[in-house]
Amino acid sequence: MKSDRIAGLSRLRLERIDRFLDERYVAPGKLPGALILVARHGEVAHLGVVGRADIEREVALREDTLFRIYSMTKPITSIAFMMLVEEGKVALDDPVEKFIPAWSGQGVFVAGGPDAWVTRPPERPMQIVDLLRHTSGLTYGFQTRTNVDAAYRKAAFGEPGSQVSLSGMIDILAGVPLEFSPGEAWNYSVSTDVLGYLIEVISGQPLADFLKERIFDPLGMTDTDFFVAPGQAHRLAACYAAKPTGGLRLQDDPAVSPFLKPPAFYSGGGGLVSTAADYMKFCRMLLQDGKAEGVRFVSRKTLSLMTSNHLPGGKDLPELSRSMFSESVYAGVGFGLGFAVTESPVKTLLPSSPGEYYWGGAASTAFWIDPAEDLAVVFMTQQMPSNAYPIRRELRWLVNAAIDD
Repeated sequence: MKSDRIAGLSRLRLERIDRFLDERYVAPGKLPGALILVARHGEVAHLGVVGRADIEREVALREDTLFRIYSMTKPITSIAFMMLVEEGKVALDDPVEKFIPAWSGQGVFVAGGPDAWVTRPPERPMQIVDLLRHTSGLTYGFQTRTNVDAAYRKAAFGEPGSQVSLSGMIDILAGVPLEFSPGEAWNYSVSTDVLGYLIEVISGQPLADFLKERIFDPLGMTDTDFFVAPGQAHRLAACYAAKPTGGLRLQDDPAVSPFLKPPAFYSGGGGLVSTAADYMKFCRMLLQDGKAEGVRFVSRKTLSLMTSNHLPGGKDLPELSRSMFSESVYAGVGFGLGFAVTESPVKTLLPSSPGEYYWGGAASTAFWIDPAEDLAVVFMTQQMPSNAYPIRRELRWLVNAAIDD
């Protein structure tokens, strides 16, 4: 007879997550499909798969479906970069211009536009730590606050199918001012893409090769790459966008997706495709203090530093953010070196733990790691934008409600 618990989690309460996903999101047409993978105490406690990977072709979502993980690429790139820090090849307080001389003398935006920027000197130079914690003064084109955001949109680097290379982005940004003086505020940005470029400069290897050699191959992440491997296109899910009137429209057809071929721009901030199983291997390595498969990826002390709040003054995201990511749901949440970090569960209004860390992707994918509960969760779907529904918060409740020890 099956036990009513697995890894200290209630089976019945885990199974109701699948019903919730189906009844609340998949059946009404809000999500094409959804997959949740829960691991605790060293074992997979639950795998739930509902809905479709491709609505138009009536392809069922499967355990081995390939997903665009977008910004869930960022923690992987951050861990890769910290390997170089551990090797003494770069320091967190190094000025970025040490490795990108063309960025020396960058000004802070005051007024104007590409033809006539008005700038002021920054209070201090941008440091490596600013890239890891998004306090660099860089931005994203999808932000819509300033002329600097607009300049990023016009350059169109980093978008799927863009022909601007990673080094091309660096060259373009040398002529665009910063949104603010480094360390002054938090702004979600291309900072992690810059880290990817620095990995290439410092290691002497292409980013894709470094990630494969140092992370993917040792962890057995055979399905994770910047494009879908030849012969595996049938496993790539379709990606959808929520329509204002309800329902979904096809946003990226897997039959002609730019993710089917090597990109011009290798985005350390959002370029990977992966599976739930592969990403869980990465999460479990983190949950095991940076070690897995007999390999030490980063030290326990390094990971502890990365998953501590690094926002200036110990502030949380709503206090320091200037971007659209400063929402009430981020109350009590700080940011470390590549991850959001829960500081105060009471302020989050979630049954979480201090020190829990996490992030998500533009197509509504998400993961979180709770060291206090020895818990890791990976959620996969393909629906944009990621703030269309509060599903990430709902899943926190449903998974944590299953803890039964």
